[in-house]
Amino acid sequence: MTFEPTSYLPYDFANRRHIGPSPAEMEEMLETLGVADLEALIDETVPRSIRQSEPLDWGRPKSEREVLHHMRITAAKNRVLTSLIGQGYHGTVTPPAIQRNVLENPAWYTAYTPYQPEISQGRLEALLNYQTMVSDLTGLEIANASLLDEATACAEAMVMAERVAKSKARAFFVDENCHPQNIAVMRTRAAPVGIEILVGDPARDLDPGAVFGAIFQYPGTYGHVRDFTDAIAALHDAQAIGVVAADPLALTILREPGAMGADIAVGSTQRFGVPEGFGGPHAAYLATKDTYKRSIPGRIVGVSVDSHGHRAYRLSLQTREQHIRREKATSNVCTAQALLAVMASMYAVFHGPEGLRAIAQRIHRKTVRLAKGLESIGLEIEPATFFDTITVDVGPMQEVLLKSAREEGINLRKVGSTRIGIAIDERTRPADIEAVWRAFGLERADNDLTPDYRLPEEMLRTSTYLEHPVFHMNRAETEMMRYMRRLADRDLALDRAMIPLGSCTMKLNSAAEMMPVSWREFSLPHPYAPADQMEGYRELIADLSEKLCTITGYDSMSMQPNSGAQGEYAGLLTIAAYHRARGDDQRRVCLIPTSAHGTNPASAQMAGMEVVVVKAAENGDVDLDDFRAKAENAGDRLAACMITYPSTHGVFEETVREVCEITHAHGGQVYMDGANLNALVGLAKPGEIGSDVSHLNLHKTFCIPHGGGGPGMGPIGVKAHLAPYLPGDPLMGEGAVSAAAFGSASILPISWAYVLLMGGAGLTQATRVAILNANYVATRLSGAYDVLYKGPTGRVAHECIIDTRPFAESAGVSVDDIAKRLIDCGFHAPTMSWPVAGTLMIEPTESETKAELDRFCEAMLGIREEIRAIEEGRMDRENNTLKNAPHTMEDLTGDWDRPYSRKEGCFPPGSFRVDKYWAPVNRVDNVYGDRHLVCTCPPVESYAEAAE
Repeated sequence: MTFEPTSYLPYDFANRRHIGPSPAEMEEMLETLGVADLEALIDETVPRSIRQSEPLDWGRPKSEREVLHHMRITAAKNRVLTSLIGQGYHGTVTPPAIQRNVLENPAWYTAYTPYQPEISQGRLEALLNYQTMVSDLTGLEIANASLLDEATACAEAMVMAERVAKSKARAFFVDENCHPQNIAVMRTRAAPVGIEILVGDPARDLDPGAVFGAIFQYPGTYGHVRDFTDAIAALHDAQAIGVVAADPLALTILREPGAMGADIAVGSTQRFGVPEGFGGPHAAYLATKDTYKRSIPGRIVGVSVDSHGHRAYRLSLQTREQHIRREKATSNVCTAQALLAVMASMYAVFHGPEGLRAIAQRIHRKTVRLAKGLESIGLEIEPATFFDTITVDVGPMQEVLLKSAREEGINLRKVGSTRIGIAIDERTRPADIEAVWRAFGLERADNDLTPDYRLPEEMLRTSTYLEHPVFHMNRAETEMMRYMRRLADRDLALDRAMIPLGSCTMKLNSAAEMMPVSWREFSLPHPYAPADQMEGYRELIADLSEKLCTITGYDSMSMQPNSGAQGEYAGLLTIAAYHRARGDDQRRVCLIPTSAHGTNPASAQMAGMEVVVVKAAENGDVDLDDFRAKAENAGDRLAACMITYPSTHGVFEETVREVCEITHAHGGQVYMDGANLNALVGLAKPGEIGSDVSHLNLHKTFCIPHGGGGPGMGPIGVKAHLAPYLPGDPLMGEGAVSAAAFGSASILPISWAYVLLMGGAGLTQATRVAILNANYVATRLSGAYDVLYKGPTGRVAHECIIDTRPFAESAGVSVDDIAKRLIDCGFHAPTMSWPVAGTLMIEPTESETKAELDRFCEAMLGIREEIRAIEEGRMDRENNTLKNAPHTMEDLTGDWDRPYSRKEGCFPPGSFRVDKYWAPVNRVDNVYGDRHLVCTCPPVESYAEAAE
């Protein structure tokens, strides 16, 4: 017998991993569209005027085995020493049960932001646990569901304080004992909006009458544990706001900020089981008094009831302020660190209050032992009382001792020119303490087991915390595993079904790309470890940056912004700095189309710019005449325009080059939002179209998962003339937008693996198929639904908007009704009511197979037939399958008094029969949730009251 040779190259692997439709399925889809081949479709869709001339090419794409081998070699170039640097980052032990069942579980990391609460009950409960944990530890009534990092949380607290303070002062006081990166990011945030930063000693330099607020670090960056009660009381007398940046682990044994009278508390929950990861991602927190709940930035999970009166969780105060107040918004936060907040909350559930307190006590006792050893050889330790951090004055021996410590495998902190900082953490072992002693010339064993404490007696915590039963459950691993599984089963994530969200690009996050995130060489390094120890990270970042520049046509890349909205802010700051350097301080006007993301005008305001709104033409494009008139009116005051390409309406606008030319003719810079880059990669380069800067959503186009609402990464690419003005190193002061130089560095291996696996040809094919899938869905749904915007040839880009507004009049059916009915079909709804109210924006991505696309189309067509039945009077206008959606298992098994069958209600077209997804709750009452805001775990008996 002889065999014909079969060609099966790594490129095929890339196709079959990230590109859903098979070649045969693509042929069928192209036939439906009436085009000969994929290239013909692209020619009909993407204007020739913007197409790149050269294909993407950086060599042969790698197989999974090759990529993982290559990344192992790169990771090995990182020298992972024991870091006792502290400064807001600490070694922590991630319980393996949490690592395996949350961090490495696609049921958790592929979920989307919980805007559809009925299919997000699991992660909403976990985030409510997180809020409860933060609220209890800080002693404040309300907490949000996380922010990006501690430094940006400090900046958010500063701006929030200005908004709520009755003081009319324009200055903000910053404790000189705040971590340097926190001070740097607050300076960056303050400058464009005219806030004066005053840094000093609170005991000596704080004049409460001269500021609208003040922030204090607790414990301080050098280890001091100070009582800020009197300082905060003095601020209150002057109608100013007191903010405390607190270590949550220290709060298990030290007096909580609320007991000192603090109005706001911020900090990082990194040391609650989330590795340092060379800077992130980590979940920061912000807690405040109930009085200020409507001014808190970010998301808040609250408790409501469903249509049957059962307890249900949801995002409270859900319409974010940047969509209401736009350019008047004080924050552009539209994301969180949900996955990391879930990990931190599970860490608290896993350990309980007694376990957390025991960890904190052990850390403190180890710090005391370390201090006693150093004192035994005549060294002076500061401060006299501390939690986990001490500072040692070593005079001219500083560099010698730091080098000696590195030779012992320990990184210590350089403080000034004569001192060394040492911070003990959960991972510190006796051998580490002995290694530090040896570096200082002391040979002794760490065998002093006598507990000794140097905490200030007057600062010990007396209040209780984490009293809710969830923090006292049986923490046997069996029970923990089942608890995490139960929560995951209440959600619908990408591991169950397509999530067709327009503008959000919920594509595959392949297992091979995700694996390196957990490797110790990427997960353990401290962000401020010496540069020569992080050769692997720097090689990875440099190569990824180079490839992203090749893809986008930009010249330089900053990896510092750790969300898309933060990328917008950083990009506009870069433009503003460029204008200032040229003496064009008057350039403050930013032109933004009405269709822009809500974060665009908010980001412009934060960057100190004046927003001028540009109309949209009838076909959804930027109104070129209005744009030209407003650019001319701005004249030499024009700083920038912000556009999204392809447009927010899912179309490749033909006039994009003209928009760029008009902006440049008036001396402005073009900011192109990178949200829709998934429609451009390999076909067109933003930097060649005419834009000067873009942020790239690595959590969209480049495969970093959404994690239930975060992490994200929003690096910015710029043309060469803007490169000198990119965000600066947070330890050097000026221009930093987040706490670490490379943002959430530990998730960059995901995007690097993606571009290596796909190669230039694979990435280009992914873009083509994303456009194919979107046009296939638009074509199949045409006739049943109107596709709102199309290009000149009748094609859409990588997403399409279908108009559901007519059904409100014809059948009394809202876009919400359709979204909830899709849950019965086993789907997350497309993006609702944005950018056009009452519509659905669909983006299937290239990852979805034809079978899944067809299942979605069958579901949508089935819903249209149900609407038709209402229109024709065959189904009741108020009591129907859409108004009652979603249907739960309780509906199926309980009493049934509806004018349609159980089968019609529970098993609509598109739904699986065997693997049916059942929403755990019926439709959630949003109005009730906002009127009765509860955002921490309430006592169990209160749920019964809520249902009455």
